[in-house]
Amino acid sequence: MSSAQMVAHHLPYLRRYARALTGSQTSGDAYVAATLEAMIKEPSILGEAGKPKVALFRCFTAIWNSLPVNGASDLVEPDTPAERRLGQLTPQARQAFLLVSLEGFSEEDASEILDIDLARVRSLVEEAGRELAAEIATDVLIIEDETFIALDLEGLVESLGHHVVGIARTHGEAVQIAQKKRPGLILADIQLADGSSGLDAVNELLDTFEVPVIFITAYPERFLTGQRPEPAFLIAKPFQPATVSAVVSQALFFERNATRRERRIPA
Repeated sequence: MSSAQMVAHHLPYLRRYARALTGSQTSGDAYVAATLEAMIKEPSILGEAGKPKVALFRCFTAIWNSLPVNGASDLVEPDTPAERRLGQLTPQARQAFLLVSLEGFSEEDASEILDIDLARVRSLVEEAGRELAAEIATDVLIIEDETFIALDLEGLVESLGHHVVGIARTHGEAVQIAQKKRPGLILADIQLADGSSGLDAVNELLDTFEVPVIFITAYPERFLTGQRPEPAFLIAKPFQPATVSAVVSQALFFERNATRRERRIPA
């Protein structure tokens, strides 16, 4: 496989990571573009054979960390004690947490990407998980037509301290529950079994009130092309509990900085 093919293979996942780290499709994609430009100028960045994904993320990390603004912890308006704690969470802890919990890197690979030792990676992941999961409790609406998956999601989000206000299996149910309960977070399957769309339901809801949304799909690569507005937060099926925890925490962390324009996804 050529270098270009290796990069193309891993690019959707770098874009997902960048978006989760920045909380914005526009900002995340800008860092990815800078990474690609660096690799075009210096193809040797891909590093040793067998670890192109690690090399790609390592290059991105070097660019991200090179800007002083990304070393600031205060990413959220400190209006509440919980937000003040989140604002104090170090950028490196967020990076380690996302690399291991969202992107599925081993702790050893995360250590190489971040250029820190293994013990430090473990400490950072524990720090981020403890802070993020414990400090942002909210009401959650789940839009999922597969019963067992819906129940798994319900158990996972409740174990993080959140409250599930309802499980919707169709577009109509989702709109009805959300308008009545006004959740603080939505977990939505993209394609529902009755032919309706989780995307349509979410877009209808976002016309009436602001809420962070996490989409769930068996085909994440279809929504990470860079050719149209995309979900800022995306979970691939089958999902791991740690992935759900990571993405829920990040979605709520960046909720204040998200805009309706960025959240609205074309069906």
